[in-house]
Amino acid sequence: MKTINELQDEVIEEFSELDDWMDRYQLLIDLGNDQAPLDEQYKTEQNLIEGCQSRVWLQADYADGLVHFQAESDALIVKGIISLLIQVVSGHTPDEILESDLYFIERIGLKEHLSPTRSNGLLAMVKQMRMYALAFKAKGI
Repeated sequence: MKTINELQDEVIEEFSELDDWMDRYQLLIDLGNDQAPLDEQYKTEQNLIEGCQSRVWLQADYADGLVHFQAESDALIVKGIISLLIQVVSGHTPDEILESDLYFIERIGLKEHLSPTRSNGLLAMVKQMRMYALAFKAKGI
């Protein structure tokens, strides 16, 4: 299985092939569209991420020592962003998620090309994923 950093490097490589930001946005939208829809049972208030302008639901499950994320958003670009995060951190241990430095966000230029509200939303998504990892670690399931 690939490490979080190997997965980040793949994302950076994929985005670096696109010079134009419109193409990068399109890639984000495509990633969001390719993501399996979240089961309706997970679209609950408690799965909504605070601090996002659009609605984003994040479901975390813990199996065999690994955290698995699923998500959905009603905004295409945001759905693409969360699917990128899932691609990078899902399927890793709580410790790996907590210790990871998600440098790909800056390297692909996401931070500077997002509006302040989307940027805050992105930080909220990362924070929520880390909080789930911390909770699973604390339970020591």
